[in-house]
Amino acid sequence: MWKKLVDRAARVRGHVVRMSNQSQTAHLASALSVTDILVASAHYLDLTREAAEKPERNRLLLSKGHAVSALYATLAELDFFPLDRLSQYNQNGSQLPEQPSPGCLPGVELATGSLGHGLPVGLGMALGARLCQWDSRYLVIMSDGECQEGSVWEAAMMAPHHGLSNLTTIIDHNKWQATGRTEEVTGLEPLAPKWEAFGWQTHEVDGHDISAILQALAEPQDGPKAIVAHTVKGKGVSFMEDDNNWHYRSPTSEEVDSAERELGL
Repeated sequence: MWKKLVDRAARVRGHVVRMSNQSQTAHLASALSVTDILVASAHYLDLTREAAEKPERNRLLLSKGHAVSALYATLAELDFFPLDRLSQYNQNGSQLPEQPSPGCLPGVELATGSLGHGLPVGLGMALGARLCQWDSRYLVIMSDGECQEGSVWEAAMMAPHHGLSNLTTIIDHNKWQATGRTEEVTGLEPLAPKWEAFGWQTHEVDGHDISAILQALAEPQDGPKAIVAHTVKGKGVSFMEDDNNWHYRSPTSEEVDSAERELGL
């Protein structure tokens, strides 16, 4: 199973590199850092196109909406829509906008262009599921820079109060944000102990080890769970890794070819 998911993650990375080149769209490195988290999360939640319209479905919310190209590619790999539709990313009139819009495609649950909204909305969904007596799970993927938003910590305080064992968040801790290192902008460390202090069952994992992510997700929980996933911005393409220039620029055709060779595609 692990090889299947690792291979899927490599294909997702290849898709997002090509999508960035075709659309001349930024945020490529942010999409590459969260790819393994998305692939593992979709597998854990058993996301399927058949269940996508059911109100009691499991829901994956990508709060760091600027990395939505990786979500689109993950959903396409899971047959939510044809792979060739990825070429329409960020094109006028397409269903794949640069920032996600609710209902633009099956599996896209929330508009998250403005950071800090995913966790509060996920909390509301988890509370609603309890009222409806659904067994569904709610998983919110956030960026680390997003954890500088006050709305995140309001939700972090509220979720343990209600004992929401159907709510999990994974923080893509690549240690960069738009203008610099997260620690240079507003220090987050120690990040995991902050979540633990708020009452969350907390884990730290290698965010590029799919088996470790799945193991943390599978741990029984009594209340909300937070997984701090240590990642590398631009992961999978050596000349993009840990280079914040790739927060803004898109690759040339030659750089796409080089990236695909490194990814084994």
